[in-house]
Amino acid sequence: MTAQTFTGRIARASAEFSALQIALLFAVFAMISIIPLLTQTMPPLEDYANHLSRMHVIADHGRDPVLSRFYEIDWEMIPDLMMDLIVPVLVKVTNIYLAGRLFIIGIFVLIMSGTFALNRALFGRWSVLPLIAFPLLYNYVFLVGVLNYLFGVGLALWALAAWVGLRERHWALRYAISFVFAFALYFCHLYAVGVYGLGLLAFEIRYLLRNRARRPLGVRLLAFAAAGLPFLPLLPILLESSTWSHVLEYEWEPRGKIDGLMYVIEIYSDVGAFVLTGIVAVCAVWAARRRALRINSYLLFCLGVATIVYLALPRMMFATYMADQRLPVAVAFMLVACFQIELKEEASQRLFLLVSLVLLAGRVIEVDATWGQKAPLTMELRESLKRIHRGATVLVAYADENGDDELGQLGLVHAACLAIIERSALVTTAFTVKGKQIMHVRPEFRRMVDTDDGTPPTVDQLVLDAMGRPTEGESYWEDWKTKFDYVYVLFTDSETENPMPEILKPVYEGELFHLYRILKKPAAPVPGTPSEGPAQPAEENGRHGEENP
Repeated sequence: MTAQTFTGRIARASAEFSALQIALLFAVFAMISIIPLLTQTMPPLEDYANHLSRMHVIADHGRDPVLSRFYEIDWEMIPDLMMDLIVPVLVKVTNIYLAGRLFIIGIFVLIMSGTFALNRALFGRWSVLPLIAFPLLYNYVFLVGVLNYLFGVGLALWALAAWVGLRERHWALRYAISFVFAFALYFCHLYAVGVYGLGLLAFEIRYLLRNRARRPLGVRLLAFAAAGLPFLPLLPILLESSTWSHVLEYEWEPRGKIDGLMYVIEIYSDVGAFVLTGIVAVCAVWAARRRALRINSYLLFCLGVATIVYLALPRMMFATYMADQRLPVAVAFMLVACFQIELKEEASQRLFLLVSLVLLAGRVIEVDATWGQKAPLTMELRESLKRIHRGATVLVAYADENGDDELGQLGLVHAACLAIIERSALVTTAFTVKGKQIMHVRPEFRRMVDTDDGTPPTVDQLVLDAMGRPTEGESYWEDWKTKFDYVYVLFTDSETENPMPEILKPVYEGELFHLYRILKKPAAPVPGTPSEGPAQPAEENGRHGEENP
């Protein structure tokens, strides 16, 4: 069945789309949108492999003595926990890689269903218009891999829908449900709580101004202020958490605000992003001229509050980057929910569904094709993991300090963390920051890893350290040639050579990375003890309990 035939059958069923028809269309669009997640075992998202390795440690529950030698789980009520709570449960019935993708699929469904629910709450009936937001599920913020935040965006949309739908109902029910949502959002991400607060503030300003004739000003101002009550119980929780220790770690950057807006539509192809935007703009003008497009006044208030907040937000808050740049993605779904389209003619319905399908199919094809091109790199890296001894210590370094700025190479940034899953290894770049993650490195190994989410050292820095030249300040990779077993050098090219052949033995060479084993100097013999033959490298003697691969 062709797309045009399918849309034609749906359109002919009714002059207006019924709730059942919209639900069917939602299911079809959702299935199309997750195709890249079904075809690729490891989506090349920047932080994804790092998060997945933490899920593996949590799900392991200390059963692997080699893995628990390095890592421990310290449960506390910090934000950014939703994936930690859900994925390890899924691992009980499936493998870690499928569990991670199921979580992403859940994010997609939550965001889009929340957009539909908010649209329904604003207009009082279901509409097909939010279907146009499906292509936005794939955006730059998603490619970065901030999955807990995106889960929170979907939950925030549902929270706003509930508040709007209950605004004229009994206040106790509205506040109770709002508190439940705010509490759940806290465990998604602190920024997700802010998204809900932003949307709630915009709606309450609108409600305050629209009900001037119905209620006295004092009553309206009291109700306006009371809307923030469900957020108050979160403050003592935050103050008692280790996350509060990062409250003074912020950074404001005026540049990059335009980039944050582009992140809503930008993925791999700039041309594709602008074509998508252009088609939507043309269709919007067409619908407006036919007077088929309805706009809820909430759009202006939401846009106004979001603009002020976006311009005021720093780039980093609570030691977490992209505080401002990730906001427009969430606001985009709110704004889509503020539109409704009325298509009485069968031809108009067909055209809308066809355009929506084409836009989604174009975005899915772009993502799936790009991920397919990156799949060999993922396979190479997973093959290289087999060359690492179980329980090894792995240092991650960059051949090019700007390599992680390449959009097509985002999936490589934290890919070495898969050694935690596959080889029970200690990896220097694993997320283990107190107050940001519940997975921490045990004290005896803490000086060997990055506990600040910084940038890995470059090969040049490793060379200087190996030559005995001191670095500025204390670094976790100081004296690396004696502390670690392997080095992953990322963002290499065909001209990259072994920087220190006398120390580094090539183990695997991929398209964009090299894996080296660090050659250990044999310990000096104790005077007076008999010699038992030439000393061998620690790995050759099976130091980690396995044969050298």
